[in-house]
Amino acid sequence: MDDQEALDAYSSTVMRVAQTVLPSVAAVSVRTRQGAGAGSASVITEEGHLLTSAHVVEGAVGVELAFPDGTVAAASVIGADPLSDLAVLHADGSTPPPVRMGDAAALGVGQLVVALGNPRGFSGSVTAGIVSALGRSLPTRSGRVIDEVIQTDAALNPGNSGGVLADSAGRMVGVNTAVAGIGLGLAVPINATTREIIDALRTTGRVRRAWLGIAGATVPLGPDVAVKAGARVGMQVISVVSNSPAAAAGARAGDIVLSLDGVAIADPTALQRRMVAGAIGRRMEMTVWRNGALVDVVVEPEELRVG
Repeated sequence: MDDQEALDAYSSTVMRVAQTVLPSVAAVSVRTRQGAGAGSASVITEEGHLLTSAHVVEGAVGVELAFPDGTVAAASVIGADPLSDLAVLHADGSTPPPVRMGDAAALGVGQLVVALGNPRGFSGSVTAGIVSALGRSLPTRSGRVIDEVIQTDAALNPGNSGGVLADSAGRMVGVNTAVAGIGLGLAVPINATTREIIDALRTTGRVRRAWLGIAGATVPLGPDVAVKAGARVGMQVISVVSNSPAAAAGARAGDIVLSLDGVAIADPTALQRRMVAGAIGRRMEMTVWRNGALVDVVVEPEELRVG
């Protein structure tokens, strides 16, 4: 295949993805008490649910959708989760067919991806690029991080937040969430974890998470500890929130957390991943290294309250 043929194949792929996905991507106009905002959203169910970024609809008192075919509809915010920067809307009128969902876990660095949005009601925005990196972390305003963020070099135009990051088959593998710099875009992945979040927002309007009240940092383990723990690193407790579940269990600053409920903990993100709805109110053993010995601390996470 010569250069022209390769370019034609590339262009054909991007065009096919655009023709498949763009009809289901709406421009989102948001009214808040502070003013107005805009973004994009994609249809994800036949019943008229749409997926967007939580920051796009933050503080919304009115939401309007505009699709490329000229269809306009009001929408309501069913649920928003600032900790994952995802929100689910429901259109008050008919919507185009939903986009097909993919799996970001199957992405590879260097793979072609297409960022699609519908900024400010224009006919649609399409940019293409490659997956630059996987497994990035994106800090949120809450202080927590979004895991497994996709980094691409597909430029994100204004109003593209909440739009679709698609693979070459036209499947949605991410939600465009931020412009991190020139030539750099980030997207929240569509994977097993975020599908659970989306389902919870769609069905209950909220996402339940557990909370321990520990702040920590990754530290290397000494040779003797590493042998006993079967790991090279652990999470050292930097601080324990007063009156938190961790404080009630007797966790201390300086402890090095090695495992929780039998799962190795190497960093704060690993601990955060264990704080799911099923952990709320459940007693668990947290193994820590303290004063030269392994100590089991029994913790009982509580529900995290946001806001």
